[in-house]
Amino acid sequence: MNYTTEKSGDTIKVELNGRFTFGDHSSFRKLIEEIRSQEAETQILDLSGVEFIDSAGLGMLLLARDEGEKSRATVILKGAEGQVKRMLEVARFDTLFKLED
Repeated sequence: MNYTTEKSGDTIKVELNGRFTFGDHSSFRKLIEEIRSQEAETQILDLSGVEFIDSAGLGMLLLARDEGEKSRATVILKGAEGQVKRMLEVARFDTLFKLED
């Protein structure tokens, strides 16, 4: 998994790319620290470039949500397609996150 971040006002947008799996845990932790340091009210995780996610990847998204809640930020998952969208649906992430197309 690769990512880029962009901050605009009170919003930080993170574009994730590639496969999002257990092996990405340390780089995702680094990303969480980067997001936390920028103190954004809205955190958008753009998943449109993610081609595959496993259960560990879903767990990391929950970690991002928990960290966002600590700083009173809204975490939005955006652009999920294909297998990633199906995984979010099966895991009922629509009840945990705001999902956008």
